[in-house]
Amino acid sequence: MTGAVRVSRGFRDADRPALAALYWEAFGDKLGVALGPRAKGLRFVASVASPGHALCAWDEGGRLIGVAGFKTREGALVGGGWGDMARVYGVGGALWRLGLLALLTRDTDNARFLMDGLAVAEGGRGRGVGTALLAAVAEEARARGFREVRLDVVDENPRARALYERLGYRAVARHSLGPLRWVFGFRAATTMVLRV
Repeated sequence: MTGAVRVSRGFRDADRPALAALYWEAFGDKLGVALGPRAKGLRFVASVASPGHALCAWDEGGRLIGVAGFKTREGALVGGGWGDMARVYGVGGALWRLGLLALLTRDTDNARFLMDGLAVAEGGRGRGVGTALLAAVAEEARARGFREVRLDVVDENPRARALYERLGYRAVARHSLGPLRWVFGFRAATTMVLRV
């Protein structure tokens, strides 16, 4: 890895636009129908992102270059409710968007710590940023008393799956989207688990 990468929990309010841009870069293709157009999606993510559900990677200059979100019973990196959605998309836009996003929602379970999204800036890829964030996720899981970390990776992202496998994650289930693949742009997701 070139340059030092620091991983810490949370982010400042001033980091919200950068975090939203990073999140959109990673997930905009999949969530664009539900959270688009891009400008509104960025505004929504920036407004609801939870510092308490984020592990962030910073480069030597203090620039946000990666984020790993996680989900607990108390919330998620990108959660938000009816009011948050209606403020950005209006009442009608919030209704159908919440319904569509509910089809992708993965509940937390008592046995496993749920990682809910990993995004690394283009300039940080191949520099160990993802590996550092995943190590921080495992540590967070251990600190909270979990023995396993769970994540979902879309089949159209073999590079991410290869990273997870290299770090010891194993596939335990596959979920097909069926006709919804035309909406979200991917056919299926694989649930992977790591013992910590």
